[in-house]
Amino acid sequence: MKMKPILVGVFLLMVLAACTAPKPTTQTPGVEAGQLTVMTHDSFAVSAELIAQFEAENNVKVNFVKGGDAGAALNRLLLTSMSGTPEADVFFGLDNTFLSRALDNDLFEPYAAPALTEIPASFKLDPQNRALPIDYGDVCINYDKAWFESKSLPLPQSLVDLTKPIYQGLLVVENPATSSPGLSFFLASVAEFGESGWQSWWQALKDNGVVVVSDWETAYYTNFSGSSGRGSQPMVVSYASSPAAELIYAETPLEESPTGSIVADGTCWRQIEFAGILKGTPKRALAEKFIDFMLSKPFQEDMPLQMFVFPVLPDAALPEAFMRASAIPAKPAVLDPLVIAAQRDGWLRAWTDLMLK
Repeated sequence: MKMKPILVGVFLLMVLAACTAPKPTTQTPGVEAGQLTVMTHDSFAVSAELIAQFEAENNVKVNFVKGGDAGAALNRLLLTSMSGTPEADVFFGLDNTFLSRALDNDLFEPYAAPALTEIPASFKLDPQNRALPIDYGDVCINYDKAWFESKSLPLPQSLVDLTKPIYQGLLVVENPATSSPGLSFFLASVAEFGESGWQSWWQALKDNGVVVVSDWETAYYTNFSGSSGRGSQPMVVSYASSPAAELIYAETPLEESPTGSIVADGTCWRQIEFAGILKGTPKRALAEKFIDFMLSKPFQEDMPLQMFVFPVLPDAALPEAFMRASAIPAKPAVLDPLVIAAQRDGWLRAWTDLMLK
């Protein structure tokens, strides 16, 4: 199926900065009255109408600064914060793989936003409310429905299943050292098999012909048979919202997405994205209002079609295509953020030695 060009960028790190997003600026916060600077990762997008409404209601101009991917944006914040001149008032885009690093470096000021009382405890990973959950998405194995139906092959229902001979050469994954979904899938394997068992599982996966590529775009649009590239692998590490995007952006209207997600227990990794008020901001009151705005129902309901993520607010309505095409795993894999922070670099070195050498 050929897809509209916008889908090509929808999922970079989960998604693309849509053309409706406000243009970023590089103005320094605190210099002009009525200015609020928000740093985000490159995938941030929001409807221009919503930002205009926030600006009008609060008599403020919001300046967005794109800081790179989540890791690069965090590094940029760390550098500017150490100099005593933080580059922004609010930061959005920190995820649970980098959470402990940001908190250990004391980047954010606590803020008990009123909406936190409505958000499930599973999303609230910082008891001090320095990092507030805004959205989530699940990295899962996507599959080509037509391919599996044509072969009468059952879908794998566990990570162990992927090492069985019937799935030899059918899976493409991304390098966890260079790809966010690749890292998420890797962390799911560590959560499932433990520090003493993940290498054996990856060796078995390698022996079973797993294909490793550097990034999500290559995996999805070149290797995956269920995408426009019509590649050779009918399974790919992608997002639980990818089938919804295939449905929404199909050139010919479809009743059903041509792809699906495997959401069996322990096979997916949940990415939770956070926002925080940067320590030392002179715009504390406005920063609180912006956090409240991000946790409001209009913003939460805008996110799915802007960034292809799910809202953390339970009563936020999802687009109809999401309800039809996206599956939410009941039990995604879980690892302590402190363990991730302490072990990630060593794990990735070991993975590289095992899989690429």
